[in-house]
Amino acid sequence: MTLADDPRFFALLAGSYRRLVGQPLLPDPGLGPDWLYASAPFAVLSHDRSADPLFVYANRAAQRAFGYAWDEIVGMPSRLSAEAPERAERQRLLDAVARDGFVSGYAGIRVAKDGRRFPVTEGVVWQLIDEEGAVHGQAATFPLPG
Repeated sequence: MTLADDPRFFALLAGSYRRLVGQPLLPDPGLGPDWLYASAPFAVLSHDRSADPLFVYANRAAQRAFGYAWDEIVGMPSRLSAEAPERAERQRLLDAVARDGFVSGYAGIRVAKDGRRFPVTEGVVWQLIDEEGAVHGQAATFPLPG
């Protein structure tokens, strides 16, 4: 089992989103980790709490947007999803998320594996906080670019 189909990780993603953002991550409460990973029409990514955070989850929509397979993106430093000039702004965003719990309406430029740049708009970035209050990292969701 990977985090792609781990029900506990799904509960962390969806539960922390609901608690912090105040709305459900998924459009239907009957949908679960398989749908989020394989069928969701929006990207969801997550990184850990390491000093140079590493991606631990990227659903198929995120993999398509960034052009990486699961085995390529999981374990990759999440900072590499932004170009060097954008990284300072990205870090300010992550600091705001750590301080405030979540940020909505995020927009920025991201870079795919092949070097293609693409816009992220209407993004939500949130802390992955379990029900006991332990922080496990951060996650982001955004609609796929047009």
